[in-house]
Amino acid sequence: MFEVVIGLEVHAQLNTNTKIFCSCATSFGEEPNTNVCPVCLGLPGALPVLNREVVTKSISLGKAIGAKINKVSRFDRKNYFYPDLPKGYQISQFEVPIVDGGELIIDFDDGTSKRIGVTRAHLEEDAGKNIHQGDQSLVDLNRAGTPLLEIVSEPDMRSSDEAVRYLKKLHSILRYLNISDANMQEGSFRCDANVSIRPKGDKKLYTRVEIKNLNSFKFIQKSIEYEVNRQIEAWEDGVYEQEVYQETRLYDIAKDETRSMRGKEDSAEYRYFPEPDLPLLVISDEMMAKYSVIPELPDEKKARFVKQFKLKKYDAEVITSSIEMAHFFEDMINRGADAKLSTTWLTTELQGRLKGGLSIATSPVDSEKLANLVMRISDGSISGKAGKEVLDYLMQNDVNVDETIEKLGLKQMNDDSAIVAIIDEILANNSDKVEQYKAGKVKLFGFFVGQTMKLSKGTANPKRVNELLKEKL
Repeated sequence: MFEVVIGLEVHAQLNTNTKIFCSCATSFGEEPNTNVCPVCLGLPGALPVLNREVVTKSISLGKAIGAKINKVSRFDRKNYFYPDLPKGYQISQFEVPIVDGGELIIDFDDGTSKRIGVTRAHLEEDAGKNIHQGDQSLVDLNRAGTPLLEIVSEPDMRSSDEAVRYLKKLHSILRYLNISDANMQEGSFRCDANVSIRPKGDKKLYTRVEIKNLNSFKFIQKSIEYEVNRQIEAWEDGVYEQEVYQETRLYDIAKDETRSMRGKEDSAEYRYFPEPDLPLLVISDEMMAKYSVIPELPDEKKARFVKQFKLKKYDAEVITSSIEMAHFFEDMINRGADAKLSTTWLTTELQGRLKGGLSIATSPVDSEKLANLVMRISDGSISGKAGKEVLDYLMQNDVNVDETIEKLGLKQMNDDSAIVAIIDEILANNSDKVEQYKAGKVKLFGFFVGQTMKLSKGTANPKRVNELLKEKL
């Protein structure tokens, strides 16, 4: 039996308007090599100047994960040669990072939780991007110099499931803090996974393999599982030392396998030394105090929703999993919608209709419309069944809830006299069934309810139909 050992390095792109050491824009999707200047191109004589905002955002993350924030940190040069690194070195932090230590708590479906240690989070500049076309490789340096916060975990994860839970929690925290859009498709939240195995009970750390540049939770999980199986097979076949060595591997999505990319360097091979063009990074007491005040985080919000709105823990977890959904829910409640009904209509009904690239952020039905729909169900204006028809219509048409109810003729009949008139007609037309019911065939009650709803075209209040039928029968 083997134990899996996983540590993760996450590169989170900070959502500043300009790059870390120059005033070039960080906007995504521009024409290649247009957001560049002498600094991020690494031209001789160009000097870096630190963007203050990357420091304030780093302080926020440090506070969120309970880390020590070094009031004095240092930038270093990480030397390596690659086409997308114009200077031939990357400005990073090595010996003294801005964020030191910390932890994340991951939760499991059975209600248990686990602490995952964070080693450090350090600032660095991103490299450019290589674009491969046929037998040519092109270099786009728009991304060069984009500010990154590299968040390095302890090797505390023991399965691909734990790794994905850690990443989702970190992703959520970055979004709640509003320090990164953490858009995986655009590469602003990338992960390198360090994977190794060892016999159960063994405390030694064996050879770790790095899987590079993973940008989807699904592929992170699949790549780790493949790599674990590859290493276990090598061990069991007696070829572990020949086939598992310190290297960087890529995950091939099409073949669902990891593939060797290059040997993995040790830190000594990067020949780190202090960055001579930047002074020490010193954080003042005033700056530390100001940016240590952070917003309510997912775990705190989840606990509050359970206590304040009496939500089930699972529902609160779903709602707080993204900041957009949490804000959507709170706006519904602030408009007067019932909390439990809002939970169902947000997490089940609306979410179930968000397909084809739609999300809570781009939903054609906003929090105001969904709140109004929930309130119309609560006050008996429409039934829950009719509410689904209204929501379907709202997904396709930009109109308000009340207009839709009128247009579709779904307003619920709450007038007792009108319901009684329908019931009297049904009972008169089905006297034989009435006698059977009175003789003990109580299952016929459902028939009378169905006929009443049918004759009212589904608009009669089901609760009053049941009550009035019982009186009549």
